[in-house]
Amino acid sequence: MAITRTANAHWQGTGKEGKGALTTQSGVLTATPYGFNTRFGDVKGTNPEELLAASHAGCFSMALAFALAAAGFTPESIATTARVTLEPEGSGFKISRSALSLEARVPNIGREEFEKIAQGAKAGCPISKVLNADITLDWKLA
Repeated sequence: MAITRTANAHWQGTGKEGKGALTTQSGVLTATPYGFNTRFGDVKGTNPEELLAASHAGCFSMALAFALAAAGFTPESIATTARVTLEPEGSGFKISRSALSLEARVPNIGREEFEKIAQGAKAGCPISKVLNADITLDWKLA
């Protein structure tokens, strides 16, 4: 069963002076502003890298929860931060890295087993699979 989700971007103007708005199918984002200053500065709004970081953190956390359950463990909590790096490449830019930082509370699991399951979730997460970037995982089991 394939699932398709949609989002749209509306842009007006040049790359630096222009402004855009993002809207998602679910309505969570509705005409959410983005532009040069939200991407490369600190102006309120969103940007593609922030949305990618949220997607990667959410996807990995859910993949880990499924993997832990399949191994017979019930996590009390999974907290993931993704740091997506945008850097210059030639005359443009590239996403070079997504660094996942995880803190989880999982009763009755050993460190080695947890690491194996977490690394598998990192590799198996659909967002990880689509990224052409270095993906790292630092974790702490509480």
